[in-house]
Amino acid sequence: MKAIGTALLLFITSMVGPVNKPVVKVDLTKFSGKWYSLSSIPTMFDKDTKETTTNYTLNKDGYYNVITIAKKGEDNEVKTYKSKLFPDKDDNAAQMKAQFIWPIKVDYWVIDIAEDYSYAVVGHPDYKFLFIMSRKPTMPQGEFDKIVAKCKAMGYPVDKLVSQHHRANE
Repeated sequence: MKAIGTALLLFITSMVGPVNKPVVKVDLTKFSGKWYSLSSIPTMFDKDTKETTTNYTLNKDGYYNVITIAKKGEDNEVKTYKSKLFPDKDDNAAQMKAQFIWPIKVDYWVIDIAEDYSYAVVGHPDYKFLFIMSRKPTMPQGEFDKIVAKCKAMGYPVDKLVSQHHRANE
């Protein structure tokens, strides 16, 4: 009877899908550089933005200096935002803290990343935001759809994703 109960529990757990959690490890050097935000569940900082790019520069103190550039509003005014990103070295850097305004830090989890670091997905433990980022301004639709499906299975409200409208000729 105990074996049947265990088997049933494992079966039900496998039907639930992936849990919202960070990846096992992020290589801080490989994560550095320019990322294109392809789609996001916007935060108050990036609402009504498009063509957003973010540069992560790992400094000697072990955190990233971050520069985000985006077009905002109907007049496409270019905005530049500076922030910091602090990797948690105790968990292999997948759980980070973003700091947009000192001293406030926000959870910033890398929940999916390509083996070759061609794309990354950043989420939040309470599903407050989601960013699908790529090293290029576009990605194949099939690959994008798989990422969105995985995020949906993790519990993210993917119906709230907003495209960043990058042009493929950048």
